[in-house]
Amino acid sequence: MRGNPDFQGAMFSYISLEERVPQTHPLRKLRAVVDALLATMSREFEAVYARRGRPSVPPEMLLKALLLQILFSIRSERQLVEAINYNLLYRWFVGLNIEDKVWDHSTFSANRERLFNEDLARAFFERVKLSAQWGRLTSDEHFSVDGTLIEAWASHKSFKRKDDDSGTPPGRNPEVDFKGQERCNDTHASSTDVDARLFKKSQGDKSRLCHMGHILMENRNGLIVDVQITHASGTAERDAALAMLKRRGNRNKRATVGADKGYDSKAFIKGCRKLKVTPHVAAKDKHSAVDGRIQRHEGYKTSLKVRKRIEEAFGWIKTVGGLAKTKLVGHAKLTGQALLCFATYNLVRLGSIGGWWPPLSE
Repeated sequence: MRGNPDFQGAMFSYISLEERVPQTHPLRKLRAVVDALLATMSREFEAVYARRGRPSVPPEMLLKALLLQILFSIRSERQLVEAINYNLLYRWFVGLNIEDKVWDHSTFSANRERLFNEDLARAFFERVKLSAQWGRLTSDEHFSVDGTLIEAWASHKSFKRKDDDSGTPPGRNPEVDFKGQERCNDTHASSTDVDARLFKKSQGDKSRLCHMGHILMENRNGLIVDVQITHASGTAERDAALAMLKRRGNRNKRATVGADKGYDSKAFIKGCRKLKVTPHVAAKDKHSAVDGRIQRHEGYKTSLKVRKRIEEAFGWIKTVGGLAKTKLVGHAKLTGQALLCFATYNLVRLGSIGGWWPPLSE
Protein backbone atom coordinates (compact mmCIF):
# COMPACT_ATOMS: atom_id res chain seq x y z
CA MET A 1 0.00 0.00 0.00
CA ARG A 2 1.36 3.38 -0.95
CA GLY A 3 1.91 5.78 1.88
CA ASN A 4 0.87 9.42 1.62
CA PRO A 5 3.02 12.32 2.81
CA ASP A 6 1.54 13.77 5.96
CA PHE A 7 4.09 16.18 7.36
CA GLN A 8 3.20 18.23 10.40
CA GLY A 9 5.75 20.34 12.21
CA ALA A 10 6.30 18.99 15.72
CA MET A 11 6.05 21.50 18.54
CA PHE A 12 8.34 19.60 20.88
CA SER A 13 11.30 17.29 20.30
CA TYR A 14 12.40 14.60 22.74
CA ILE A 15 15.46 13.33 20.85
CA SER A 16 18.84 14.77 21.75
CA LEU A 17 21.65 15.48 19.31
CA GLU A 18 23.71 12.82 21.07
CA GLU A 19 21.24 10.18 19.87
CA ARG A 20 21.30 11.48 16.30
CA VAL A 21 25.05 10.90 15.86
CA PRO A 22 25.95 7.21 15.36
CA GLN A 23 28.28 5.70 17.93
CA THR A 24 30.70 4.66 15.18
CA HIS A 25 30.88 8.09 13.54
CA PRO A 26 34.50 9.24 13.09
CA LEU A 27 33.78 12.67 14.58
CA ARG A 28 32.95 11.13 17.95
CA LYS A 29 36.53 10.16 18.70
CA LEU A 30 37.84 13.34 17.08
CA ARG A 31 35.63 15.56 19.23
CA ALA A 32 36.78 13.80 22.39
CA VAL A 33 40.43 14.35 21.45
CA VAL A 34 39.88 18.00 20.47
CA ASP A 35 37.94 18.74 23.68
CA ALA A 36 40.76 17.26 25.74
CA LEU A 37 43.34 19.37 23.91
CA LEU A 38 41.30 22.58 24.21
CA ALA A 39 40.82 21.97 27.93
CA THR A 40 44.58 22.38 28.37
CA MET A 41 44.51 25.80 26.61
CA SER A 42 42.33 27.57 29.17
CA ARG A 43 45.21 29.77 30.35
CA GLU A 44 45.98 30.89 26.78
CA PHE A 45 42.33 31.74 26.17
CA GLU A 46 42.05 33.68 29.44
CA ALA A 47 45.04 35.83 28.49
CA VAL A 48 43.34 37.26 25.38
CA TYR A 49 39.92 38.04 26.93
CA ALA A 50 38.97 40.84 29.30
CA ARG A 51 37.82 40.03 32.82
CA ARG A 52 34.83 42.37 32.55
CA GLY A 53 32.15 42.91 29.96
CA ARG A 54 29.62 40.86 28.09
CA PRO A 55 30.43 37.14 27.72
CA SER A 56 31.63 36.26 24.24
CA VAL A 57 31.14 33.13 22.19
CA PRO A 58 33.34 30.46 23.83
CA PRO A 59 36.64 30.30 21.92
CA GLU A 60 36.51 26.50 22.06
CA MET A 61 33.34 26.59 19.93
CA LEU A 62 34.86 28.96 17.39
CA LEU A 63 37.99 26.86 17.03
CA LYS A 64 36.02 23.64 16.61
CA ALA A 65 33.91 25.38 13.97
CA LEU A 66 37.09 26.24 12.07
CA LEU A 67 38.16 22.59 12.28
CA LEU A 68 34.85 21.67 10.65
CA GLN A 69 35.50 24.22 7.90
CA ILE A 70 38.86 22.59 7.17
CA LEU A 71 37.64 18.99 7.42
CA PHE A 72 34.63 19.44 5.14
CA SER A 73 36.19 21.98 2.74
CA ILE A 74 33.62 24.69 3.47
CA ARG A 75 34.53 27.63 1.28
CA SER A 76 33.75 30.60 3.51
CA GLU A 77 32.85 31.48 7.08
CA ARG A 78 29.43 32.67 5.93
CA GLN A 79 28.73 29.22 4.49
CA LEU A 80 30.17 27.62 7.63
CA VAL A 81 27.73 29.43 9.90
CA GLU A 82 24.86 28.58 7.56
CA ALA A 83 25.82 24.90 7.59
CA ILE A 84 26.10 24.81 11.40
CA ASN A 85 22.60 26.31 11.59
CA TYR A 86 20.88 23.42 9.79
CA ASN A 87 23.35 20.52 10.06
CA LEU A 88 22.76 18.55 13.26
CA LEU A 89 26.17 16.85 13.05
CA TYR A 90 27.94 20.20 12.94
CA ARG A 91 25.84 21.53 15.83
CA TRP A 92 26.74 18.50 17.92
CA PHE A 93 30.46 18.75 17.14
CA VAL A 94 30.64 22.46 18.00
CA GLY A 95 28.59 22.02 21.19
CA LEU A 96 25.30 23.72 20.32
CA ASN A 97 21.86 22.40 21.21
CA ILE A 98 19.02 22.32 18.69
CA GLU A 99 17.42 25.40 20.26
CA ASP A 100 20.64 27.45 20.45
CA LYS A 101 21.04 30.36 18.08
CA VAL A 102 24.10 30.25 15.85
CA TRP A 103 26.38 33.28 16.00
CA ASP A 104 26.82 35.64 13.05
CA HIS A 105 29.60 35.04 10.53
CA SER A 106 31.10 38.42 11.43
CA THR A 107 32.03 36.93 14.81
CA PHE A 108 34.93 35.13 13.12
CA SER A 109 36.16 38.37 11.60
CA ALA A 110 35.88 40.19 14.94
CA ASN A 111 37.79 37.45 16.76
CA ARG A 112 40.43 36.75 14.11
CA GLU A 113 43.00 39.22 15.38
CA ARG A 114 42.51 38.10 18.97
CA LEU A 115 41.80 34.39 18.75
CA PHE A 116 42.99 33.01 15.44
CA ASN A 117 46.47 34.51 15.50
CA GLU A 118 49.77 32.72 15.16
CA ASP A 119 50.33 32.31 18.93
CA LEU A 120 47.07 30.50 19.72
CA ALA A 121 47.14 28.50 16.49
CA ARG A 122 50.69 27.35 17.26
CA ALA A 123 49.66 26.50 20.82
CA PHE A 124 46.94 24.19 19.46
CA PHE A 125 49.35 22.77 16.88
CA GLU A 126 51.88 22.01 19.63
CA ARG A 127 49.18 20.29 21.72
CA VAL A 128 48.39 17.97 18.82
CA LYS A 129 52.09 17.27 18.29
CA LEU A 130 52.65 16.53 21.99
CA SER A 131 49.76 14.05 22.01
CA ALA A 132 51.45 12.21 19.12
CA GLN A 133 54.80 12.29 20.92
CA TRP A 134 53.16 10.99 24.10
CA GLY A 135 51.85 8.03 22.08
CA ARG A 136 55.35 7.46 20.66
CA LEU A 137 54.08 8.01 17.15
CA THR A 138 56.75 10.51 16.09
CA SER A 139 60.45 10.22 15.41
CA ASP A 140 63.05 12.62 16.83
CA GLU A 141 65.81 11.33 14.55
CA HIS A 142 64.59 11.29 10.95
CA PHE A 143 62.83 14.19 9.23
CA SER A 144 61.91 15.51 5.80
CA VAL A 145 61.51 19.11 4.68
CA ASP A 146 59.90 20.84 1.73
CA GLY A 147 58.14 24.03 0.68
CA THR A 148 55.19 24.97 -1.48
CA LEU A 149 53.63 28.08 -2.95
CA ILE A 150 50.36 29.40 -1.54
CA GLU A 151 48.67 31.78 -3.95
CA ALA A 152 47.88 35.16 -2.42
CA TRP A 153 44.47 36.84 -2.43
CA ALA A 154 45.72 39.53 -4.80
CA SER A 155 45.61 40.05 -8.54
CA HIS A 156 48.34 41.06 -10.97
CA LYS A 157 46.63 44.44 -11.30
CA SER A 158 47.51 45.19 -7.68
CA PHE A 159 51.22 44.68 -8.40
CA LYS A 160 52.30 48.29 -8.98
CA ARG A 161 55.46 50.33 -8.87
CA LYS A 162 56.38 51.42 -5.36
CA ASP A 163 56.96 55.00 -6.50
CA ASP A 164 53.78 55.22 -8.59
CA ASP A 165 51.57 58.09 -7.36
CA SER A 166 49.30 58.20 -10.37
CA GLY A 167 46.49 56.46 -8.52
CA THR A 168 44.13 53.72 -9.66
CA PRO A 169 42.14 54.18 -12.88
CA PRO A 170 38.41 54.73 -12.28
CA GLY A 171 36.05 51.79 -12.21
CA ARG A 172 35.56 48.69 -10.11
CA ASN A 173 37.70 46.50 -12.35
CA PRO A 174 39.77 48.92 -14.43
CA GLU A 175 41.71 47.94 -17.51
CA VAL A 176 45.44 47.72 -16.78
CA ASP A 177 47.96 47.01 -19.54
CA PHE A 178 51.35 45.91 -18.21
CA LYS A 179 52.40 44.00 -21.31
CA GLY A 180 56.07 44.54 -22.11
CA GLN A 181 56.82 46.09 -18.71
CA GLU A 182 59.60 44.64 -16.58
CA ARG A 183 58.16 43.94 -13.16
CA CYS A 184 60.08 42.61 -10.17
CA ASN A 185 59.77 42.55 -6.40
CA ASP A 186 62.50 45.18 -5.98
CA THR A 187 60.54 47.89 -7.76
CA HIS A 188 56.95 46.67 -7.46
CA ALA A 189 54.65 45.64 -4.61
CA SER A 190 51.06 44.51 -4.26
CA SER A 191 48.69 47.15 -2.95
CA THR A 192 46.36 44.39 -1.74
CA ASP A 193 48.82 42.16 0.13
CA VAL A 194 52.21 43.73 0.85
CA ASP A 195 53.62 40.37 1.98
CA ALA A 196 52.91 38.70 -1.38
CA ARG A 197 55.77 38.27 -3.85
CA LEU A 198 55.80 37.64 -7.60
CA PHE A 199 57.43 34.23 -7.95
CA LYS A 200 57.54 30.92 -9.81
CA LYS A 201 59.21 27.69 -8.71
CA SER A 202 60.20 26.27 -12.09
CA GLN A 203 61.11 27.33 -15.59
CA GLY A 204 58.12 27.55 -17.88
CA ASP A 205 55.68 28.08 -15.03
CA LYS A 206 53.72 31.30 -14.78
CA SER A 207 54.68 33.89 -12.18
CA ARG A 208 52.05 34.62 -9.57
CA LEU A 209 51.64 36.64 -6.40
CA CYS A 210 52.12 34.14 -3.63
CA HIS A 211 53.53 33.23 -0.24
CA MET A 212 55.74 30.26 0.53
CA GLY A 213 54.82 27.63 3.12
CA HIS A 214 57.39 25.28 4.66
CA ILE A 215 56.89 22.17 6.79
CA LEU A 216 59.09 19.74 8.68
CA MET A 217 57.79 16.15 8.68
CA GLU A 218 58.92 13.30 10.88
CA ASN A 219 59.51 10.12 8.92
CA ARG A 220 57.95 7.49 11.18
CA ASN A 221 54.27 8.21 10.50
CA GLY A 222 54.37 11.28 8.27
CA LEU A 223 53.21 13.76 10.92
CA ILE A 224 54.00 17.46 10.57
CA VAL A 225 56.12 18.78 13.44
CA ASP A 226 56.77 22.38 12.36
CA VAL A 227 55.27 24.99 10.02
CA GLN A 228 56.60 28.31 8.76
CA ILE A 229 55.35 30.95 6.31
CA THR A 230 57.86 33.20 4.51
CA HIS A 231 58.20 35.48 1.53
CA ALA A 232 58.60 33.60 -1.74
CA SER A 233 62.22 33.69 -2.88
CA GLY A 234 64.93 31.43 -4.26
CA THR A 235 66.57 30.88 -0.86
CA ALA A 236 63.45 30.84 1.34
CA GLU A 237 63.13 27.05 1.37
CA ARG A 238 66.68 26.45 2.60
CA ASP A 239 66.57 29.28 5.16
CA ALA A 240 63.24 28.11 6.58
CA ALA A 241 64.44 24.49 6.71
CA LEU A 242 67.46 25.44 8.81
CA ALA A 243 65.26 27.54 11.10
CA MET A 244 62.83 24.65 11.66
CA LEU A 245 65.66 22.16 12.23
CA LYS A 246 67.09 24.53 14.81
CA ARG A 247 63.74 24.57 16.65
CA ARG A 248 63.43 20.78 16.79
CA GLY A 249 63.48 19.08 20.16
CA ASN A 250 66.53 17.29 21.58
CA ARG A 251 69.03 19.15 19.39
CA ASN A 252 71.96 17.34 20.99
CA LYS A 253 70.84 14.13 19.31
CA ARG A 254 72.01 13.27 15.82
CA ALA A 255 69.31 13.41 13.15
CA THR A 256 68.78 13.18 9.39
CA VAL A 257 66.70 15.29 7.04
CA GLY A 258 65.53 14.30 3.56
CA ALA A 259 65.04 16.97 0.90
CA ASP A 260 64.77 17.37 -2.86
CA LYS A 261 67.33 18.80 -5.27
CA GLY A 262 66.32 22.36 -4.46
CA TYR A 263 68.21 22.02 -1.17
CA ASP A 264 71.44 20.83 -2.82
CA SER A 265 73.67 23.77 -1.90
CA LYS A 266 76.85 24.15 0.11
CA ALA A 267 75.28 26.65 2.50
CA PHE A 268 72.39 24.32 3.40
CA ILE A 269 74.56 21.24 3.87
CA LYS A 270 77.03 23.21 5.98
CA GLY A 271 74.16 24.61 8.07
CA CYS A 272 72.75 21.12 8.66
CA ARG A 273 76.09 19.81 9.87
CA LYS A 274 76.34 22.68 12.37
CA LEU A 275 72.97 21.58 13.76
CA LYS A 276 74.14 17.93 14.01
CA VAL A 277 71.81 16.94 11.18
CA THR A 278 72.93 14.70 8.32
CA PRO A 279 71.52 16.18 5.09
CA HIS A 280 70.02 13.40 2.96
CA VAL A 281 69.53 15.71 -0.01
CA ALA A 282 68.78 14.43 -3.52
CA ALA A 283 71.93 15.14 -5.51
CA LYS A 284 71.90 17.22 -8.68
CA ASP A 285 73.24 15.70 -11.88
CA LYS A 286 75.95 18.37 -12.11
CA HIS A 287 77.81 20.48 -9.55
CA SER A 288 76.25 18.73 -6.58
CA ALA A 289 77.29 19.64 -3.03
CA VAL A 290 76.27 16.19 -1.74
CA ASP A 291 79.45 14.16 -1.36
CA GLY A 292 79.97 10.41 -1.39
CA ARG A 293 80.07 10.14 2.40
CA ILE A 294 76.34 10.90 2.50
CA GLN A 295 75.24 8.86 -0.53
CA ARG A 296 76.96 5.60 0.40
CA HIS A 297 74.71 4.81 3.39
CA GLU A 298 71.45 2.84 3.11
CA GLY A 299 69.74 5.47 5.24
CA TYR A 300 70.27 7.98 2.43
CA LYS A 301 68.21 5.90 0.02
CA THR A 302 65.53 5.36 2.66
CA SER A 303 65.26 9.09 3.39
CA LEU A 304 64.89 9.93 -0.30
CA LYS A 305 62.09 7.39 -0.58
CA VAL A 306 60.21 8.43 2.57
CA ARG A 307 60.52 12.18 1.97
CA LYS A 308 58.05 11.94 -0.92
CA ARG A 309 55.29 11.44 1.64
CA ILE A 310 55.56 15.11 2.50
CA GLU A 311 53.65 15.83 -0.71
CA GLU A 312 50.62 14.10 0.84
CA ALA A 313 50.39 16.86 3.44
CA PHE A 314 50.67 19.60 0.83
CA GLY A 315 48.07 17.90 -1.33
CA TRP A 316 45.68 17.54 1.62
CA ILE A 317 45.84 21.14 2.79
CA LYS A 318 45.33 22.41 -0.76
CA THR A 319 42.51 20.11 -1.88
CA VAL A 320 40.74 19.65 1.47
CA GLY A 321 42.03 22.40 3.73
CA GLY A 322 41.46 25.22 1.25
CA LEU A 323 45.03 26.55 1.19
CA ALA A 324 45.62 26.37 -2.56
CA LYS A 325 44.75 30.07 -2.48
CA THR A 326 44.48 31.85 0.82
CA LYS A 327 41.61 34.27 1.46
CA LEU A 328 43.57 36.05 4.19
CA VAL A 329 45.98 38.93 3.77
CA GLY A 330 49.41 39.03 5.40
CA HIS A 331 51.81 36.52 6.88
CA ALA A 332 50.41 36.74 10.41
CA LYS A 333 46.91 35.61 9.45
CA LEU A 334 48.16 33.09 6.92
CA THR A 335 50.49 31.51 9.49
CA GLY A 336 47.57 30.99 11.87
CA GLN A 337 45.49 29.44 9.08
CA ALA A 338 48.34 27.15 8.01
CA LEU A 339 48.98 25.97 11.57
CA LEU A 340 45.30 25.09 12.03
CA CYS A 341 45.27 23.26 8.68
CA PHE A 342 48.32 21.16 9.50
CA ALA A 343 47.07 20.51 13.04
CA THR A 344 43.85 19.16 11.50
CA TYR A 345 45.90 17.08 9.06
CA ASN A 346 47.80 15.59 12.00
CA LEU A 347 44.53 14.75 13.75
CA VAL A 348 43.31 12.94 10.64
CA ARG A 349 46.61 11.07 10.43
CA LEU A 350 46.38 10.13 14.12
CA GLY A 351 42.87 8.82 13.50
CA SER A 352 44.12 6.60 10.69
CA ILE A 353 47.08 5.36 12.73
CA GLY A 354 45.05 4.78 15.90
CA GLY A 355 42.09 3.18 14.16
CA TRP A 356 39.58 5.87 15.13
CA TRP A 357 37.82 5.56 11.79
CA PRO A 358 35.77 2.47 10.94
CA PRO A 359 36.97 0.25 8.05
CA LEU A 360 35.81 1.23 4.57
CA SER A 361 33.93 -2.06 4.26
CA GLU A 362 31.55 -1.15 7.08
